[in-house]
Amino acid sequence: MSTMWNGCLADTDYFELRSSSGHDYGVWVTTPPNHDPATAQLPVVYVLDGNWAVGLTAPLIVTQQDPMQPIKPYIQVSIGYAGEDAQHWARLRNRDLVPPGEPVAREFLDAVEMGVQAGAMTREQADAYVDELRDTRGDAFLGFITDELHPRVERDYGTATSGHGLFGYSYGGLFSLYAWLTGTTLFESIGAGSPGVAGEDSRIFARIRELGDDLPTAELHLTFNDREILGTVPIYQNLTKNAATVLHHLTARGAAVTSEVLRETHVTGLQSSFLSYLRTCRAGELSR
Repeated sequence: MSTMWNGCLADTDYFELRSSSGHDYGVWVTTPPNHDPATAQLPVVYVLDGNWAVGLTAPLIVTQQDPMQPIKPYIQVSIGYAGEDAQHWARLRNRDLVPPGEPVAREFLDAVEMGVQAGAMTREQADAYVDELRDTRGDAFLGFITDELHPRVERDYGTATSGHGLFGYSYGGLFSLYAWLTGTTLFESIGAGSPGVAGEDSRIFARIRELGDDLPTAELHLTFNDREILGTVPIYQNLTKNAATVLHHLTARGAAVTSEVLRETHVTGLQSSFLSYLRTCRAGELSR
């Protein structure tokens, strides 16, 4: 294994894996302190957007030792991009995390244009960012996780056979919703933080209508950021409004879904959202 991140993130290994689609992914595997795979086979929690999220989420594995609010033991596997692709993670995630056929919302394009005008990205960068949304492959990425990455993690780390989870934020949250709606059996719990349901014509709504009352049984946890809906940025207001509509449709059909409103912005909400998922879906028992 590569020595990358050794000494930076405790109990964390790093390796790279090329998918059958020819894309290179960086994978960080964080185990609980003093974990011995010979005596404890643990479930895996997969976390998306590893290039950004690993530093915010992997250290929270110590919550498994919290005496006041313990979390059930798990191994965290953070998935990002490797090599030269790592510097382009912000646009490559558009390809991997967005469901196939997902429309590109006008508010999203307006937000990208605002980024250009504000100097946050060049016109070339903006065009490349949007181009990744023209042929989105969330289906292929889900297949990579379930059929290629998980068997590797299972083999190398001696994981449990059940109890696995998935967490994503923003477009990662959109992917989490998509994965839940596919009915994939790998995950028993799924966290979707501030999911990127940008338009009312999202494929998420179409899939809910297709399923009717025959919804997946895996536990789903949604989080929303109050400063998005109360702010003045249209794209974030739309995300929250549409995600709340998703929640309404699912609860009306009796889905196993929970939710929490966080006092965060879209940028600051990732860590709080992950903690909310852990506390809701992976709560342990207090020691006597």
